[in-house]
Amino acid sequence: MVERIGRRPGRVMRAERIARRRAIPPDRHAPPDRRMRRSLPALRAAVALTLLAGGLAACSGGGGGTPTLNWYINPDDGGQAKLAASCTKASGGKYKIKTSVLPNDATQQREQLVRRLAAKDSGLDIMSLDPVFVAEVANAGFLRPFTAAESKQFTDGVFPPAVQSSTWEGKLYAAPFWANTQLLWYRKSAAQKAGVDPSAPDFTWDKMIDAAVRTNTTVAAQGNRYEGYMVWINALISSAGGRIISDAEKGADATIEIDSPAGRQAATIIRKLARSKAASPTLSTDIEEQARSVLNGSRGGFMINWGYIWRAENGDAKAGVINKNIPADLGWARYPKVNANQDSKPPFGGIELGIGGYGKYRDTLAVDAVRCITTPENMKQYMIDTGNPAARAVVYDDPQIKKEFPMAGLIRDSINAASPRPITPYYTDVSGAVQSRWHPPASVDPNSTPRRSETFIRQVLRDQALL
Repeated sequence: MVERIGRRPGRVMRAERIARRRAIPPDRHAPPDRRMRRSLPALRAAVALTLLAGGLAACSGGGGGTPTLNWYINPDDGGQAKLAASCTKASGGKYKIKTSVLPNDATQQREQLVRRLAAKDSGLDIMSLDPVFVAEVANAGFLRPFTAAESKQFTDGVFPPAVQSSTWEGKLYAAPFWANTQLLWYRKSAAQKAGVDPSAPDFTWDKMIDAAVRTNTTVAAQGNRYEGYMVWINALISSAGGRIISDAEKGADATIEIDSPAGRQAATIIRKLARSKAASPTLSTDIEEQARSVLNGSRGGFMINWGYIWRAENGDAKAGVINKNIPADLGWARYPKVNANQDSKPPFGGIELGIGGYGKYRDTLAVDAVRCITTPENMKQYMIDTGNPAARAVVYDDPQIKKEFPMAGLIRDSINAASPRPITPYYTDVSGAVQSRWHPPASVDPNSTPRRSETFIRQVLRDQALL
């Protein structure tokens, strides 16, 4: 069962369900409903005891001296730690920022954070959040919302999808830090051999797959049963003019719309690729780096992947991991269209900065620190250090950024046009339900998969089925 954080009457919060599995021995003979409805006070106490026993709970600032702000970060190349040191210095002794690295997997990051937040851990001052989890933790009351004045500072000049993904019920709960999108990366030699121009205004998924089949090259994508596959499905549906759910603010009563012409078009494309010789032999288990390996292989042709690819390819070529000629053969274009006469809606990703709802400095120093981290200057530096795109459009006009990233303008335009995944406090349930019915890619059937997934999403949201 996926654990659900929520405020709906009669529901046990997701975080407490996570914690109970480790902190409270299950009553294996009790009916499932009874096991799910243990008292919340007992669960909260168990979570807190578990955290204390494991040495996880910490107090911001300690027992005196310079206050310490604890920033829990997603793994990167050290860019966030560098910003923490820079903002510590810029504070003039007002505070120091200490970083702690979360697990690699986004789902594990979420689990660790919500377990601690459910325990009202005051040692969690700032956290780097995947955009899809902001609504969930905000809805649970775990994040400190920004005031209207603060919100203006954190959203001026920021890409609309980043602001949208950081907002819940009309309030900004996270400050956009870096944004991300997927591009179509391709080998110029493969496109030339196929006689296609991936940057042409009528370049579609069908044309790309057909070109790869014709030339015995590949179209690499993320088809493993994980969040990257949900990114692909959502981008195809959005590009076809549809969406997976609407009325997300209704939570479990949201309208499910995946069984639509757009959903069926998305399923048709996935099935076509997965069953063609253009597919990676390991498509059903490929994630981002496996897809990059496919592009770099002897049959490499086309690939959808995030903005980090340029820095990664050049770094590997310099280190001798891949042929030095590969970066010179690397081209890029906007995410492929589903319909030639309809603009694509590229995926949206990135990281937003949330302030824990229970920290000692949540209304003062934590806000100052987030303000420092998210300045245009620091976003630029982070983009240069890590290759992760900035959330403010002005950064892309910087000459140094244009030099470091020749595709900076395309990244900017793609983020601006991107379509976020469903913004809902039940996102984990929605994503898990979609993945379960659309995987493996070769099993997808436009005549049945969207319909089956719509039914299953509704059942999961209403606790009528388990993931």
